[in-house]
Amino acid sequence: MSGASGTSPTPSSLRVHRKVALRVLSAGVFALAGLIFWTSFDTAKGVDIRSDDPLPRLSDTVRAGSARDERLDRQLAGLRSDVDRLTRQGSGLGSAERARDDALAEAAGTAPLTGPALEVTLDDAPPDTVPLVPDVPDPNPDDLVIHQQDIQAVVNALWRGGAEGVRVMDQRLVSTSAVRCVGNTLILQGRVYSPPYRITAVGDRTALRRALDASSDIGTYLEYARAYGLGWKVGGSAKATLPGYGGSVDLRYASPVDPG
Repeated sequence: MSGASGTSPTPSSLRVHRKVALRVLSAGVFALAGLIFWTSFDTAKGVDIRSDDPLPRLSDTVRAGSARDERLDRQLAGLRSDVDRLTRQGSGLGSAERARDDALAEAAGTAPLTGPALEVTLDDAPPDTVPLVPDVPDPNPDDLVIHQQDIQAVVNALWRGGAEGVRVMDQRLVSTSAVRCVGNTLILQGRVYSPPYRITAVGDRTALRRALDASSDIGTYLEYARAYGLGWKVGGSAKATLPGYGGSVDLRYASPVDPG
């Protein structure tokens, strides 16, 4: 008697099982491929997701936002001018009150300002600059670009020189303006600028130039200008008009100082 309780599989049954397994595996592969194709189609929504076009750069996005802000600033300035005109027409103010309002607008920088002016232009050095004076080390990239402190030094000197108003590029500075640089670009009141940077001040040109010459920070900048070719130009104008500031003058982040 045999001790086996069952029968061993025959070669033909093994071949049948192998064929069934291969067919099931093939069906699974095709089903998986179909799922991948459908997922890709659904994700693309008719758009070429393998396009060679590069993704938008952050700098391009910032510049687009800056252009939008510039458009909105112009619209806001126009609306503010209309509101001021209509308010003056319907307010019934006398000449004294109107003169007071005009003086306040001029002091706040929201009204245009015309007078003799001094203009300072700052610019980056050429990228392949070599030292222009003896015994000066080779420059690093930071030595060849305009920095926030350089622009701020000029603005501060002009205010100390008695400037009645200051414009950086095409924007009027007010008490809440902040000059900030990111890399080699200037960000001023939500708009982005590239060098050369032009700073214009209305006031006594002799006093303004004297204040520039007396600034130690500007003296340091001029040393780098002589050594590496940073741009520095000062020019005067008998008459220039600075635009009025067209943005919001609300103080959104200020808080009272505790007397204690």
